[in-house]
Amino acid sequence: MRTGSFTSGEGPGAITADGCAVDLYAELPVGREPEVIHAAVPGTASILELGCGAGRVTRPLVALGYEVTAVDESAEMLAHVTGARTVKARIEDLDLPDRFDVVLLASHLVNVPDDALLASLLACTRRHVKSDGCVILERHPANWFDEAAPSEQERDGITFVLRGISRPAHDLLRATVEYRIGARVWSQTFTTRRLDDVRLAAVLHAAGLRFDTVLTDDGSWVRAVPA
Repeated sequence: MRTGSFTSGEGPGAITADGCAVDLYAELPVGREPEVIHAAVPGTASILELGCGAGRVTRPLVALGYEVTAVDESAEMLAHVTGARTVKARIEDLDLPDRFDVVLLASHLVNVPDDALLASLLACTRRHVKSDGCVILERHPANWFDEAAPSEQERDGITFVLRGISRPAHDLLRATVEYRIGARVWSQTFTTRRLDDVRLAAVLHAAGLRFDTVLTDDGSWVRAVPA
């Protein structure tokens, strides 16, 4: 993705074009993502995972029995992916001959503060999903943009620090997230844009998709279907 003006990263090891640290992503624990996806789609589904990173979500999906095609523009990230077919490509440039039961666009990629890039991301999901399939998206909850505050927490041996929060516009939030594992420290600074239900429905419609349902109580995971 062309996210250089919206994200940047620092720390030991390889850093991808969008500021993600490969060594860090290879160690991050999986969260609730596989559970959310598994509850929303049949276990026999084929999944196209866009922006898979180091396979943190890919591996649990494969273990659940899904046939996963994992896409990322970083060869260093893809080197950590196991059990799935891998494709090195930018999401907006991807044009595979295959169509999938599920297209997955996680990691808050839809919150990118660029209309043209968001349209390109959603167009990619639409051209790769089967007519009777679905697109599963992860976004920041709308109220997070108002409530986000500096914080520090530890989980699975990793310290997560959110700092440097600013709001350059009413629908934008800029912040830095810092990760610490032992003596190693990585940081990623990002700008992200609010995507509430009304605006999400509009951009989905423009891409030939229809807002279907919210998958989680906080509204961060949603499902769309071809219009």
